[in-house]
Amino acid sequence: MSSSARVPVGLALSALIVLTWALSLVAALGLPIEAIPPALWLPLVALRIFAHTGLFIVAHDAMHGTVAPRHPRLNALVGALSVGLYALFPYATLRSEHRLHHAHPASAGDPDYHDGSHDGFGRWYLRFIGHYLRWPQVLGHAVIFNVLQHVVHVSQVNLLLFWVLPSLASTAQLFYFGTFLPHREPPGGYVDGHRARSNDMGAALSLLTCFHFGGYHWEHHERPGVPWWALPSTRARRTPAPPPR
Repeated sequence: MSSSARVPVGLALSALIVLTWALSLVAALGLPIEAIPPALWLPLVALRIFAHTGLFIVAHDAMHGTVAPRHPRLNALVGALSVGLYALFPYATLRSEHRLHHAHPASAGDPDYHDGSHDGFGRWYLRFIGHYLRWPQVLGHAVIFNVLQHVVHVSQVNLLLFWVLPSLASTAQLFYFGTFLPHREPPGGYVDGHRARSNDMGAALSLLTCFHFGGYHWEHHERPGVPWWALPSTRARRTPAPPPR
Protein backbone atom coordinates (compact mmCIF):
# COMPACT_ATOMS: atom_id res chain seq x y z
CA MET A 1 0.00 0.00 0.00
CA SER A 2 1.37 3.39 -0.96
CA SER A 3 2.24 6.01 1.66
CA SER A 4 -0.41 8.33 0.19
CA ALA A 5 -3.08 5.73 0.99
CA ARG A 6 -1.85 5.24 4.53
CA VAL A 7 -2.75 8.75 5.66
CA PRO A 8 -6.55 8.43 5.33
CA VAL A 9 -6.55 4.79 6.52
CA GLY A 10 -4.51 5.63 9.62
CA LEU A 11 -6.64 8.65 10.47
CA ALA A 12 -9.90 6.83 9.80
CA LEU A 13 -8.96 3.87 12.00
CA SER A 14 -7.69 6.19 14.73
CA ALA A 15 -10.94 8.16 14.64
CA LEU A 16 -12.93 4.93 14.76
CA ILE A 17 -11.03 3.72 17.83
CA VAL A 18 -11.39 7.03 19.67
CA LEU A 19 -15.09 7.29 18.84
CA THR A 20 -15.70 3.69 19.90
CA TRP A 21 -13.98 4.42 23.20
CA ALA A 22 -15.93 7.64 23.78
CA LEU A 23 -19.37 6.37 22.73
CA SER A 24 -19.04 3.09 24.61
CA LEU A 25 -17.97 4.98 27.74
CA VAL A 26 -20.86 7.44 27.59
CA ALA A 27 -23.34 4.62 26.96
CA ALA A 28 -21.90 2.41 29.71
CA LEU A 29 -21.82 5.14 32.34
CA GLY A 30 -25.45 5.97 31.68
CA LEU A 31 -26.77 2.40 31.93
CA PRO A 32 -29.18 1.57 34.77
CA ILE A 33 -26.85 -1.13 36.01
CA GLU A 34 -29.33 -2.60 38.49
CA ALA A 35 -31.72 -3.42 35.63
CA ILE A 36 -29.13 -5.29 33.54
CA PRO A 37 -28.34 -8.98 34.13
CA PRO A 38 -24.68 -9.44 35.13
CA ALA A 39 -24.20 -11.81 32.19
CA LEU A 40 -24.65 -8.84 29.86
CA TRP A 41 -21.98 -6.81 31.60
CA LEU A 42 -19.14 -8.95 30.26
CA PRO A 43 -19.48 -8.08 26.53
CA LEU A 44 -19.56 -4.36 27.34
CA VAL A 45 -16.58 -4.63 29.69
CA ALA A 46 -14.69 -6.57 27.00
CA LEU A 47 -15.50 -3.87 24.43
CA ARG A 48 -14.35 -1.18 26.86
CA ILE A 49 -11.04 -2.98 27.47
CA PHE A 50 -10.48 -3.43 23.72
CA ALA A 51 -11.30 0.21 22.98
CA HIS A 52 -9.14 1.46 25.83
CA THR A 53 -6.22 -0.62 24.58
CA GLY A 54 -6.83 0.86 21.16
CA LEU A 55 -6.29 4.37 22.50
CA PHE A 56 -2.72 3.51 23.43
CA ILE A 57 -2.15 1.82 20.07
CA VAL A 58 -3.24 5.00 18.30
CA ALA A 59 -0.82 7.03 20.42
CA HIS A 60 1.91 4.46 19.78
CA ASP A 61 1.46 4.73 16.01
CA ALA A 62 1.55 8.51 16.35
CA MET A 63 4.91 8.19 18.15
CA HIS A 64 6.19 6.47 15.02
CA GLY A 65 4.60 9.09 12.78
CA THR A 66 2.28 6.64 11.01
CA VAL A 67 -1.13 8.10 11.88
CA ALA A 68 -0.70 11.09 9.57
CA PRO A 69 2.81 10.83 8.04
CA ARG A 70 2.47 13.94 5.89
CA HIS A 71 0.97 16.06 8.66
CA PRO A 72 3.27 15.93 11.70
CA ARG A 73 1.28 18.43 13.76
CA LEU A 74 -1.95 16.52 13.22
CA ASN A 75 -0.12 13.27 13.91
CA ALA A 76 1.16 14.63 17.24
CA LEU A 77 -2.26 16.06 18.12
CA VAL A 78 -3.94 12.68 17.61
CA GLY A 79 -1.22 11.02 19.67
CA ALA A 80 -1.51 13.50 22.52
CA LEU A 81 -5.32 13.24 22.57
CA SER A 82 -5.27 9.44 22.57
CA VAL A 83 -2.66 8.99 25.28
CA GLY A 84 -4.31 11.71 27.36
CA LEU A 85 -7.64 9.89 27.19
CA TYR A 86 -5.86 6.64 27.93
CA ALA A 87 -4.27 7.66 31.23
CA LEU A 88 -3.49 11.39 31.26
CA PHE A 89 0.02 10.55 30.03
CA PRO A 90 2.23 13.34 28.61
CA TYR A 91 2.71 12.47 24.95
CA ALA A 92 6.19 13.97 24.53
CA THR A 93 7.55 12.04 27.52
CA LEU A 94 6.16 8.72 26.33
CA ARG A 95 7.47 9.32 22.82
CA SER A 96 10.96 9.96 24.20
CA GLU A 97 10.81 6.82 26.34
CA HIS A 98 9.55 4.74 23.44
CA ARG A 99 12.44 5.85 21.27
CA LEU A 100 14.80 4.56 23.95
CA HIS A 101 12.94 1.26 23.91
CA HIS A 102 13.58 0.87 20.19
CA ALA A 103 17.18 2.04 20.45
CA HIS A 104 18.06 -0.32 23.33
CA PRO A 105 15.45 -3.11 23.35
CA ALA A 106 15.48 -5.48 26.33
CA SER A 107 18.65 -4.00 27.80
CA ALA A 108 19.72 -1.62 30.54
CA GLY A 109 18.94 1.38 28.34
CA ASP A 110 15.37 0.26 27.71
CA PRO A 111 12.91 1.96 30.12
CA ASP A 112 10.38 -0.83 29.51
CA TYR A 113 12.76 -3.65 30.43
CA HIS A 114 13.28 -5.34 33.78
CA ASP A 115 16.64 -7.08 34.14
CA GLY A 116 15.04 -9.51 36.54
CA SER A 117 12.55 -10.65 33.90
CA HIS A 118 13.19 -14.25 34.90
CA ASP A 119 11.25 -13.40 38.08
CA GLY A 120 8.08 -13.56 36.02
CA PHE A 121 5.21 -11.32 35.03
CA GLY A 122 4.36 -9.74 38.40
CA ARG A 123 7.56 -7.93 39.35
CA TRP A 124 8.24 -6.76 35.83
CA TYR A 125 4.68 -5.44 35.49
CA LEU A 126 4.87 -3.52 38.78
CA ARG A 127 8.20 -2.02 37.78
CA PHE A 128 6.75 -1.08 34.39
CA ILE A 129 3.72 0.63 35.91
CA GLY A 130 5.83 2.33 38.56
CA HIS A 131 8.09 3.81 35.91
CA TYR A 132 5.29 5.48 33.96
CA LEU A 133 2.67 6.29 36.59
CA ARG A 134 3.09 9.64 38.35
CA TRP A 135 1.18 11.42 41.10
CA PRO A 136 -0.34 14.06 38.78
CA GLN A 137 -2.01 11.26 36.82
CA VAL A 138 -3.30 9.58 39.98
CA LEU A 139 -4.69 12.87 41.31
CA GLY A 140 -6.16 13.72 37.93
CA HIS A 141 -8.04 10.45 37.75
CA ALA A 142 -9.26 10.90 41.33
CA VAL A 143 -10.64 14.33 40.45
CA ILE A 144 -12.38 13.02 37.32
CA PHE A 145 -13.86 10.09 39.25
CA ASN A 146 -15.27 12.32 41.98
CA VAL A 147 -16.64 14.90 39.54
CA LEU A 148 -18.40 12.17 37.56
CA GLN A 149 -19.80 10.60 40.72
CA HIS A 150 -20.79 13.65 42.79
CA VAL A 151 -21.40 16.34 40.16
CA VAL A 152 -22.60 14.41 37.11
CA HIS A 153 -24.17 11.74 39.38
CA VAL A 154 -22.83 8.70 37.56
CA SER A 155 -23.24 5.50 39.55
CA GLN A 156 -20.09 4.42 41.37
CA VAL A 157 -20.70 0.85 40.19
CA ASN A 158 -20.77 2.03 36.57
CA LEU A 159 -17.58 4.01 37.04
CA LEU A 160 -15.74 1.07 38.59
CA LEU A 161 -17.05 -1.51 36.13
CA PHE A 162 -16.88 0.37 32.85
CA TRP A 163 -14.09 2.92 33.40
CA VAL A 164 -11.71 1.87 36.17
CA LEU A 165 -11.69 -1.88 35.46
CA PRO A 166 -11.12 -1.52 31.68
CA SER A 167 -8.37 1.03 32.33
CA LEU A 168 -6.48 -1.29 34.69
CA ALA A 169 -7.09 -4.41 32.60
CA SER A 170 -5.81 -2.61 29.52
CA THR A 171 -2.46 -1.87 31.14
CA ALA A 172 -2.02 -5.54 32.02
CA GLN A 173 -3.09 -6.61 28.53
CA LEU A 174 -0.73 -4.22 26.78
CA PHE A 175 2.16 -5.17 29.02
CA TYR A 176 1.63 -8.93 28.83
CA PHE A 177 1.15 -9.22 25.07
CA GLY A 178 3.17 -6.21 23.93
CA THR A 179 6.18 -6.26 26.29
CA PHE A 180 6.44 -9.30 28.55
CA LEU A 181 5.90 -12.10 26.03
CA PRO A 182 7.85 -10.51 23.15
CA HIS A 183 10.84 -9.24 25.16
CA ARG A 184 11.45 -11.71 27.97
CA GLU A 185 14.67 -13.58 27.34
CA PRO A 186 14.06 -17.07 25.86
CA PRO A 187 15.94 -20.11 27.21
CA GLY A 188 18.40 -20.03 24.34
CA GLY A 189 18.97 -16.27 24.55
CA TYR A 190 18.02 -13.53 22.13
CA VAL A 191 18.56 -14.32 18.46
CA ASP A 192 19.17 -10.85 17.01
CA GLY A 193 19.54 -7.17 17.82
CA HIS A 194 15.80 -6.61 18.14
CA ARG A 195 15.78 -8.86 21.20
CA ALA A 196 12.13 -9.49 20.46
CA ARG A 197 9.91 -12.36 19.37
CA SER A 198 6.49 -12.51 17.80
CA ASN A 199 3.87 -14.47 19.70
CA ASP A 200 2.66 -17.54 17.83
CA MET A 201 -1.02 -16.70 17.30
CA GLY A 202 -3.32 -16.10 14.37
CA ALA A 203 -4.06 -12.67 12.97
CA ALA A 204 -7.51 -12.50 14.58
CA LEU A 205 -6.23 -13.29 18.07
CA SER A 206 -3.28 -10.97 17.51
CA LEU A 207 -5.72 -8.15 16.74
CA LEU A 208 -7.94 -8.85 19.74
CA THR A 209 -5.12 -9.15 22.26
CA CYS A 210 -2.93 -6.18 21.36
CA PHE A 211 -3.75 -4.78 17.90
CA HIS A 212 -1.01 -6.99 16.37
CA PHE A 213 1.80 -5.77 18.64
CA GLY A 214 2.00 -9.17 20.28
CA GLY A 215 1.57 -11.44 17.30
CA TYR A 216 3.88 -9.35 15.13
CA HIS A 217 6.25 -7.70 17.59
CA TRP A 218 9.46 -8.75 15.88
CA GLU A 219 8.04 -7.31 12.65
CA HIS A 220 7.34 -4.03 14.44
CA HIS A 221 10.94 -3.73 15.59
CA GLU A 222 12.17 -4.68 12.15
CA ARG A 223 9.93 -2.09 10.45
CA PRO A 224 8.76 0.45 13.07
CA GLY A 225 7.33 2.68 10.36
CA VAL A 226 4.61 0.14 9.55
CA PRO A 227 1.27 0.99 11.26
CA TRP A 228 -0.50 -1.60 13.41
CA TRP A 229 -3.08 -2.50 10.79
CA ALA A 230 -0.41 -3.36 8.19
CA LEU A 231 1.83 -5.51 10.41
CA PRO A 232 0.39 -8.90 9.33
CA SER A 233 1.35 -8.20 5.73
CA THR A 234 5.02 -7.79 6.70
CA ARG A 235 5.47 -11.41 7.85
CA ALA A 236 5.51 -12.90 4.36
CA ARG A 237 8.27 -10.48 3.32
CA ARG A 238 10.58 -10.76 6.29
CA THR A 239 14.06 -12.32 5.92
CA PRO A 240 15.33 -14.03 7.90
CA ALA A 241 12.37 -15.21 9.98
CA PRO A 242 13.10 -15.46 13.71
CA PRO A 243 11.93 -18.58 15.52
CA PRO A 244 8.21 -18.36 16.40
CA ARG A 245 7.04 -18.32 19.96
